[in-house]
Amino acid sequence: MITIRKPEDIYQAQGDIQNGTFHGRWHFSFEEYHDPAYMQFGTLRVFNDDTLSPGAVWPLHYHREIEGVTYCAGGEFRHEDEQGLGGILKQGWVQHTTVGTGMFHSEINNRKDAPMRFIQMWFLPSERGLEPSVKQKRTERAERTNRFLPLVSNEHTGALPIRSNAQVHSSFLQAGLTLDYQIKDWRGVYLYVLEGGPVQVNGHLIATFGAAKVVEETVLHVRADTDTELLLVDVHLI
Repeated sequence: MITIRKPEDIYQAQGDIQNGTFHGRWHFSFEEYHDPAYMQFGTLRVFNDDTLSPGAVWPLHYHREIEGVTYCAGGEFRHEDEQGLGGILKQGWVQHTTVGTGMFHSEINNRKDAPMRFIQMWFLPSERGLEPSVKQKRTERAERTNRFLPLVSNEHTGALPIRSNAQVHSSFLQAGLTLDYQIKDWRGVYLYVLEGGPVQVNGHLIATFGAAKVVEETVLHVRADTDTELLLVDVHLI
């Protein structure tokens, strides 16, 4: 079963933050947004597409017992926390954070001359009380061209490891080509069109900034009508 989420159906938020503004597309309940139908999807709890204005800062705030994944979709993202962990991400790079027992951290647009866009995902941890840590990985477009590249995974060698039954894959799919993705038993997929599009997924059309929630399917056939950037989240259904 495939549920298509049109861009206009995804909650949009905006407001003032330190040194600037933000605009967000929040796919699951978060802060003031509450939708009982979209509290989580398997082990995926949060999927936010946020853009910060040049030089803007999301001030230090506290989280605990989260496995966080950040994907930089444009500009330069900078993570800072009270433990001195973190680093800078450029477009296509990814960061994994085990928040565990607790962490104050901040998301920052590292550039003062351009906006910064990032996708932040939260996953339910497989165990509690973990020591906080931050790791990141550089990737280039060529590595993900016309394939689903595992960025963060609990089972793929070469991906950043995560303490959750979850995986995040990225792809740059060129116009006219098709990618297949196999889905194992008891798993679901959340597919997001970051840029480009539309794409066709098993006969369904997904527009730019649209998404598909997939359950009870064994394979996805993804065809790009134009050059398209995709994020695919593969989770255990709980």
